[in-house]
Amino acid sequence: MQKNQNKTTRREFLENSAKATAQVTLGLTATTAPLIESALGANERIRVGFIGVGNRGSQLLNGFLTQEDVDVVALCDVYEPYLARDYSKVDGELTETLGGRVPKMREKLTDGVARYKDFRRLLDRKDIDAAVIATPDHWHAVQTIMACQASKDVYVEKPLSITVVEGRKMVQAARRYNRVVQVGLHRRSSQLYKQLGGEVQAGKIGKVTVARAYRVSNMFPNGIGRYPDTSPPKGLDWDMWLGPRPKRPYKHSLPLYKFRWWRSYSSQMANWGVHYCDAIRWVLAQKAPISISAHGGRFAVDDDRTIPDTMETIFEMPCGALVVFGQYEASGGSPLLSGEIELRGTFGNIYAETGGYKVVPSEAGQFQQRTTRIKPEDKKATGGNNDLTVEHIRNFLDCIKTRGRTNCDMETGHRSTTFALLANIALATKSRIEWDPDTERIINDKDANRLLHYTYRKPWKLG
Repeated sequence: MQKNQNKTTRREFLENSAKATAQVTLGLTATTAPLIESALGANERIRVGFIGVGNRGSQLLNGFLTQEDVDVVALCDVYEPYLARDYSKVDGELTETLGGRVPKMREKLTDGVARYKDFRRLLDRKDIDAAVIATPDHWHAVQTIMACQASKDVYVEKPLSITVVEGRKMVQAARRYNRVVQVGLHRRSSQLYKQLGGEVQAGKIGKVTVARAYRVSNMFPNGIGRYPDTSPPKGLDWDMWLGPRPKRPYKHSLPLYKFRWWRSYSSQMANWGVHYCDAIRWVLAQKAPISISAHGGRFAVDDDRTIPDTMETIFEMPCGALVVFGQYEASGGSPLLSGEIELRGTFGNIYAETGGYKVVPSEAGQFQQRTTRIKPEDKKATGGNNDLTVEHIRNFLDCIKTRGRTNCDMETGHRSTTFALLANIALATKSRIEWDPDTERIINDKDANRLLHYTYRKPWKLG
């Protein structure tokens, strides 16, 4: 009996480890983070270069242009119409297939803004303080590490990386070169989610045992479409777009936005799932899952995609909770009562989104006294900018000046991105994988660790 009482389970060890590192890993307190040297003056202007100015890059460009202390000095893109900011020159097939995902490009830039097709030329400039990276996911690691090496602070879009190894290398580069980094998980700049995390951890709805979120978009029957291999549109440097990934023919269902349905370049688990998994792990104060299982496939949608149209992943957390994320692209209708995430506790449930949350009490169940333990609540977000992307940008710019820690630093972004990457590995291996968050290795299927990275196409490399 004594031996069993003293035994520490793997979950208990990981839970205690997670609690011990929560302030550092989760960014729950900024005051304990070390300051980075060489702060700008509070009134100094920040000179910014943008790498990737397509759909999301254009949104970020417009967000930065709202800030009075920003000078946009350079743009980089592998597609000439995006670089020229000329919607009329975009290939007609792309405007037809991508619809609203082709940016209108109506922003007003000064005449002196430099334009580059090769991001390395932008990073060579000594007068740029920060690089904003909104390229396809498979480019994030190479460009972010090179930006850090070039002494640039970095705003990099989510998901942070396309492999776990890339993400860890990015964290190491940011630390080695003392760079301020903001990962584009903009819910981290939500005051409501920050407050909700404190309340849930204090027991607002009792012990949380299940958290859920979903991405629902009924793309039946044609999805992203089926297209033959063809020549790239005029003005697109296809070889540069592919970057570290293997050479392959161009087709219209791949760039400049639909890459998110191709596992070599992204995934919907990474595109959407990373947002919600990040919000949930923040609220629950968890660093990483300890096991992951996933199910899904191409069940109904007939298109060129290489990812599922239906997928569900279960993450088991050290605290004793399941995090469920479903990607439903062959059916419609919300799976939740309301909001974007659901937290199911022993006293009741919370349905939250950036604009507010609802508390729904649970009645006691079988063999229990029939009473409710908490009161219903409907809370709305107050204060701050309604645009969390702009809030996230402002936090990044402020931290460039103070050399403080951003709301979503590299370690935070890496840990949240890892959820999505492990979900994809679990699906690919058709197995439940056990994860060691300290060594960042799969411990029950050594062969599966080969999926933690891939071999880059020359000349590209990590650092």
